[in-house]
Amino acid sequence: MKLNNLEKSPETKKRKIVGRGPGSGMGKTATRGENGQKSRSGASISAWFEGGQSPLYRRVPKRGFNNKRFRTEYATINLSDLNRFNDGETVTPELLMELGIVKKQLAGIKVLANGKLEKKVNVKAHRFSSKAVTKIEEQGGTAEVI
Repeated sequence: MKLNNLEKSPETKKRKIVGRGPGSGMGKTATRGENGQKSRSGASISAWFEGGQSPLYRRVPKRGFNNKRFRTEYATINLSDLNRFNDGETVTPELLMELGIVKKQLAGIKVLANGKLEKKVNVKAHRFSSKAVTKIEEQGGTAEVI
């Protein structure tokens, strides 16, 4: 064994011990300061608390319309997910749920054109992207909107 073959040992740093007598140098108030809410035990103030001042999210006016509550969200699958089916097989939302490709059906199933489709399959879904329809029909399959 030579000095140039030695590996550097991981650096270790001693944990900061507070409130433990004169040896630590951090006794009595344990680096918390003398008074105030943060010096008390069990004190936890949320990041957005403004000391009793009216908080920002209540001071700012709420304006406009947000469609998030009313939007329709579809469970999406890619064309590459359809390669596990046999040629000529009909793919339905129930079959996709059964095989675990789709966890929740939400407002329906939308087929996207990501990936490459190598099988001739007949797909029944609620929505299709326009590229997905052309790719399915190029392989000789059909895309049927439910």
